[in-house]
Amino acid sequence: MTSTAPVIKTDKLTKRFGDFIAANEITFEVEKGEIFGFLGANGAGKTTAIRMLCGLSRPSSGKATVAGFDVYSQTEQIKRHIGYMSQKFSLYEDLTVLENIRFFGGIYGLDNQQLRAKSEALVDRLGLQSEAKKLVGQLPLGWKQKLAFSVSILHEPDIVFLDEPTGGVDPVTRRQFWALIYEAASRGITVFVTTHYMDEAEYCNRISIMVDGRIEALGTPKELKTKLKEPSMDGVFYQLARGAKRGD
Repeated sequence: MTSTAPVIKTDKLTKRFGDFIAANEITFEVEKGEIFGFLGANGAGKTTAIRMLCGLSRPSSGKATVAGFDVYSQTEQIKRHIGYMSQKFSLYEDLTVLENIRFFGGIYGLDNQQLRAKSEALVDRLGLQSEAKKLVGQLPLGWKQKLAFSVSILHEPDIVFLDEPTGGVDPVTRRQFWALIYEAASRGITVFVTTHYMDEAEYCNRISIMVDGRIEALGTPKELKTKLKEPSMDGVFYQLARGAKRGD
């Protein structure tokens, strides 16, 4: 991490839907190259917050900048400087590996020469040479997830948002996936990740924990465990989340 300006900065960022406050005056900063865990139980407001930061949902009040751009007036610039991957949708299963890489690379604004070079490099790095012309739907889930992450940062964004990226994959694949995250962060890409796996929270530089639309805790895993006198992040999370009134 460096001493440059925060890559994400929010100040009392709020989203209301009628009388319901989905995200309630959330304030935090994320630094360049940081792996920032954004945790909370279902219904805590994480997805709402991410949608605002990605320029997909206009805040009701508060302030925020992402990659230096304002979430109210510069949403198109934000979208060009971020990557995004979710558990629910990341790749087209009826396209081949190469077709997916080229399709998303084109969306991210890469030209044909860049696409060719980056496609070849990505296939080589992931060891997918023999699978390059196979449909993504034929790949094991772990390979899909690693490919989806690699595609989401193909254009070297300032920030990549990962929404439950390792859901449903085995522990070995999760460790391999996190190796890719660390490698991206070492190149200066900021990683903003949500996860239900508390052991993964330990891999983050810092984490925030949302409860009922508010940020109830923010700090390094060690700081939060010490403050709440818990030996593990599981204990920290359950201590904070057990009083939540919202949920699915």
